[in-house]
Amino acid sequence: MSHGAANHEFVQEADYVIVGSGSAGSVAASRLSEGGSNDVLVLEYGGTDIGPLIQMPAALSYPMNMATYDWGFGTEPEPNLNNRRLATPRGKVIGGSSSINGMVYVRGHARDFDHWDESGAKGWSYADVQPYFERAETSNGGAEGEGRGRIGPMHVGRGPRENPLFHAFVEAGRQAGFEVTDDYNGLKQEGFGAMEQTIYKGRRWSTANAYLKPALRRPNLRMMKCFAQRILFDGKRAIGVEIRRGDTIEQVHARKEVILAASSINTPKILMLSGIGPADHLREHGIEVVAARPGVGSNLQDHLELYIQQTCIQPITLYSKLNLFSKALIGAQWLFFKTGLGASNQFESAAFVRSRPGIEYPDIQYHFLPVAIRYDGKAPLEEHGFQAHVGPMRSKSSGTIRLASADPLESPKIAFNYMSHDDDWAEFRHCIRLTREIFGQQAFDAYRGDEISPGAHVQSDEELDDYIREHVESAYHPCGTAKMGAEDDPMAVVDPKCRVIGVEGLRVIDTSIFPRITNGNLNGPAIMTAEKASDHILERAPLPRSNLQPWINPRWRESDR
Repeated sequence: MSHGAANHEFVQEADYVIVGSGSAGSVAASRLSEGGSNDVLVLEYGGTDIGPLIQMPAALSYPMNMATYDWGFGTEPEPNLNNRRLATPRGKVIGGSSSINGMVYVRGHARDFDHWDESGAKGWSYADVQPYFERAETSNGGAEGEGRGRIGPMHVGRGPRENPLFHAFVEAGRQAGFEVTDDYNGLKQEGFGAMEQTIYKGRRWSTANAYLKPALRRPNLRMMKCFAQRILFDGKRAIGVEIRRGDTIEQVHARKEVILAASSINTPKILMLSGIGPADHLREHGIEVVAARPGVGSNLQDHLELYIQQTCIQPITLYSKLNLFSKALIGAQWLFFKTGLGASNQFESAAFVRSRPGIEYPDIQYHFLPVAIRYDGKAPLEEHGFQAHVGPMRSKSSGTIRLASADPLESPKIAFNYMSHDDDWAEFRHCIRLTREIFGQQAFDAYRGDEISPGAHVQSDEELDDYIREHVESAYHPCGTAKMGAEDDPMAVVDPKCRVIGVEGLRVIDTSIFPRITNGNLNGPAIMTAEKASDHILERAPLPRSNLQPWINPRWRESDR
């Protein structure tokens, strides 16, 4: 198939064509259309985000499991996890995955970005990216003087933490000898403390609500509902996007640049369908090679997690709210007043800790929930309980995205290669034992019943490994499939200005470009990435570098706490 410039009949044209209206695309749409001098067109396949299932924070388990809002991707059988196929949800809706995610806001650790810079993504160190986190946010409750934003579009707040279990979790961490932190998104990530959420005035504060919808009032920003199939080239220059509307295949033209923000699953797929990727793989599917970039679809990373669940001997958990009558009351209170339990994702306490001495900054994350429940909203036992989601942050395992065929409508092959490194197993066993130690502290004495999962009988390394193999789940943080690096790095796909290496007029600005996964949930770093990329696209001078210094535990060489 030819990628040449012949016979292009463009149905629409704009200075910038952005593929995807998610966490990155919405930000870029807003920033590139500011000032009115650029004409911006956003291509989005998903539909509206209007309605309580998306906008009500407590309903978060619904949109993630609905074909209306989710692309419905799944992995190939994972060889180290009993050949299970794991769900890989990605938002197919205005706002993308920020409209279906758990609304947890984590910037990542300062050292994550220093590592990016050292690995070839020059200009993406903590000092460089911190001002963009600040520009993006309005922090409600964050620590003063620690680089939190005050006037950005992204409202970041904290839950009310009315349930005593939220405080028991933090106190138990302190009793176990760990740090506490007033603000893990400030200078001190390490420790136990309040979890932050992208919820504002009781509603999910997606990038659609924060950036895209206000910007769509501008005459120079448009959105088009269509399926983006591939990038169109004139020689090595990207000139537009081939799209599908119904049964019709059409083309849109980019006068300046095409910007991919289609997710770490769909972006590498579109790049490969467009002739950018591992040459042999493209030829195998009859795709003409425009630029041989072997890194496209490689370096796929994610976070895995387990739920460690305890029964609760006091009837104070959210279990009492799982019946239909209580759900109706919660829903009504939310619909009319945007208050009550419906206005929180229930993730209101958190922790970031180090697994052992000699680790400089946290490599384990906790989300705490005052109910024992799964992501699909099902309770494991018909009784009161609580749980901690726990998992390592920097697995050495990585996987790939590959084309199943040259048909754009076919989902790609996703192989995370989870738990393929020996260290992964040791790290997860430590996570389970550490959680038991925390739940065993005095702070939980008044609440703690029996362990639900893994269950007190699961103790040896072998028993724990069997449990992990069968029960570990994705935290839904895929990234890294078009990594940013130095131009002479054969595995880099974009340069530090987010330009695809080997072609012109094409950038990638989503989580695909992360050289290495960051600590915690990825929505915050995705927004920051698009904020910074927007300045590169507009050829603006970057924001002045920050001189803030992150807190590093002075005992990190000797102790894990």
